Amino acid sequence: MAGTSHGNTPAAWTGVIISFIGFCVAGAFVVVHQPAGFWAGMAIAVLGGVAGLVMRGMGLGAPKSEPLKVTETPAHNREAVAG
Repeated sequence: MAGTSHGNTPAAWTGVIISFIGFCVAGAFVVVHQPAGFWAGMAIAVLGGVAGLVMRGMGLGAPKSEPLKVTETPAHNREAVAG
């Protein structure tokens, strides 16, 4: 993952922040025992995921890339593989 922008895009940050706010709202309403507020918070959390997907569709997410191919065993594992 170090060679990609996994999670470091405006779409990812926006989706996670909105979802986090939704979970905080839901958690606060659980404490005060208000089911309607809990479900409102959960709706906000779902909207965060939708917002992230919409922004990715607008081109603000990570570009699609091919999976990396490992051609060589890492140096720290060579001894374990060699036996």
